[in-house]
Order: sequence, then structure tokens, then C-alpha cells
Amino acid sequence: MVRAAPGRGWRRVKDRPGFARRGLERLPDGSPLRSPERLGRDLGLGAVSSLGLNEGVEGPFPAALAALERLLPTLNRYPGRGSLELSEALAERLGVDPAQLFVCAGADAAIGYVCQAVLEPGDEAVTAWPSFPSFVSDTLRRDGVPVRVALRDDWSIDLDALQAAVTDRTRLVFVATPNNPTGLALGRDEVTEFVDALPAHVVTVLDEAYFDYLDPATRLDGVAHLVRRGKSVLALRTFSKLYGLAGLRIGYAVGPAALVDGLRRVQRGYDVSSLGQEAALASLDDDAEVAVRRTATAARVAALEALLRDHGAPVTGSVANFVLLDVGPEADALAERLLRGGVVVQKGTPFGAPNALRITSGSPTDLARLAAALRA
Repeated sequence: MVRAAPGRGWRRVKDRPGFARRGLERLPDGSPLRSPERLGRDLGLGAVSSLGLNEGVEGPFPAALAALERLLPTLNRYPGRGSLELSEALAERLGVDPAQLFVCAGADAAIGYVCQAVLEPGDEAVTAWPSFPSFVSDTLRRDGVPVRVALRDDWSIDLDALQAAVTDRTRLVFVATPNNPTGLALGRDEVTEFVDALPAHVVTVLDEAYFDYLDPATRLDGVAHLVRRGKSVLALRTFSKLYGLAGLRIGYAVGPAALVDGLRRVQRGYDVSSLGQEAALASLDDDAEVAVRRTATAARVAALEALLRDHGAPVTGSVANFVLLDVGPEADALAERLLRGGVVVQKGTPFGAPNALRITSGSPTDLARLAAALRA
């Protein structure tokens, strides 16, 4: 074996504290978090309402549960690499070529993969801010440069400001609609005009994790309105929310075939479980259940907003399954107070909104517990 003589690079590695590479301190702390159930036990609270993760209330579809039960005896086998059957079913349903469909372990995983496939060190990724933290953290993981563009005073995304932030170094623009943590959605025409105005070297990553909660008659459909028109758009969706499969980590991306090919090349083998694939496949065509859950979620959000307003708390209004509560510098203190009352909510700091809390719409029991915690 021939090894080059140690030089300046060797000295830098030798003198580096620990084993991790430099720059990781810019990323979020990856320490394990206590589950709501564990928090309840540790704090002696008994039952706890988990209203911080935007999970679906109802759980998996009945067809998904049946599919999972049938699959249990085969868990000694590896899952299908590339999720072929689910990819084909999704492609047919969405009216795209299977080469444009990428199945992964949740929409969050797709964000990481598109950064890995597209960004080189020093490339820029533009995002509205506050928004989903992975847009920033996954850009940093690739040694890219996140460019944060402030929301308007009413918490809406300023597409003109996003466009103005694009430079020759920009490779990705992240747009979440509905945006997380605000719950506000963009209109079909304004997003189409925005995408049409971007230069050819930019990919728009359209995060549609909460797409299923939107009114089908009026919503922006990133696949139908942009991807199928040949736009440089990657639309992200998930089965974690309305479909109730958050614990199985299953989602997908739809975009230009050349970009999807890049995603597949950087994807880890077998990263989508057989359970996730089969549960998603079983849920895919149950449009009646989707409609029922969409209506029920809208009613729960309305009840949550009414409760918060009754307590004098300003909310943004939301078309997703959560609301943003803008309470000022006392946000963290309110979160701790709610926790003592048995309600776990999401602090806004990781999203760039330190004066806000994000609260998921829950069951009637959750709402009653939240009301009691607010009164305490």
C-alpha cells in the first residue's frame, strides 16, 4: 500500500477535536427526543395529548391495517427495492410516467435526497422563512448556502421576494404550500407565474405534505399544474398526515425524469419498508375515506381556532391540520405551561418563529385537555 506523506491536510485532521467533520455544529442537535408518552410518565402527568407533530387523528385506513396484518409473517424478507408496485400505481393515478415517480421514507427524506443530488458546495438554496427546517438543514449538510427570505407581516409567502433572491448560484427554491408552520397556502395562478419566471438552472421543490387537506376544487396541484406541463418542479407528498402512516415513513416525489434519476442514484437501498409500501398501496384508492377525513379535519381546525380565539390568542388561520399561535416572547413559557397541563405543542424556534407555537388539531379529548391547560 502506498500512502502519501502527511501534509497540511493531515495536520488539520489530526488536530480536529472529536471525530465529526467541521461544520456539523451548524446543524440541529440530533439527540433522541422523549415521546409524549415518555414525557407524561417522567412528569407524572398520566395521559398526554400529542399536539406538536401534526399527526393524523384517525390512524391508518382500514385497508392499510388489513394489508399490514397479511404482511407480518413475511417480515424476514427485504422490501422491494425501488418500491416498484407503489411507484407504478402512483404514476398511473397521477398521470405521469413511472420514471418521474420517486418513493422514499417520507417527504422529509426527499428533501435530503434532492439536496444530495443537486447541490454542490457553495450552491444556494432559497427558501421562505419561517418554514420547514429541513430546507435549511439539508442544504447545510451538502455544504450549500441557505438563503432565507422573510414572510410578509401576515405570515404569507412573498413570492416576489423569493424570485428576487435567486442568483446565478441558486440551484433550488423551496416552497411549502400549505406552509409549515403557518398553515397558509398559495394560489394556483401565483405559483404557476412564479415558476414560469425562474431561470432554467433552478429547480422548484414544492413541498405539498399537507396537500390532501386542501379543497380539490381550488387547490394548487403541483403534479397536474406544473410537473405534467414539463416545468422544473419536484412535488413532494406524504402518507404521514391524512393517511395516518407517519410511523411507517412513506412518501414520494414527482418531477422531471432526469431529476428523479438523480434521486434514485443517491437513495439508500431498501430505505422504504415493506410495511410502508403495502400500507400506502392499500390506502391509495380510498377516495371516500380521504374526503371524510378532509372534512373532519377542517371541523377540528375550526374548533381549535375558536378555542384559541376565545382565550384571546391570535391565530393565523390554516388550511392544514394545525394552526400557528403568535403569542410573542412568552411562547416558550406558554409551551411549558401547556406541558404541565398534559398538552405537548411544537415550539416555533426550529422553524424560525421563536414567538409562536404550532398546535395540531386533535380529538375532542385533546381539545378539552388543551382548554383546561389554557385556563390553568
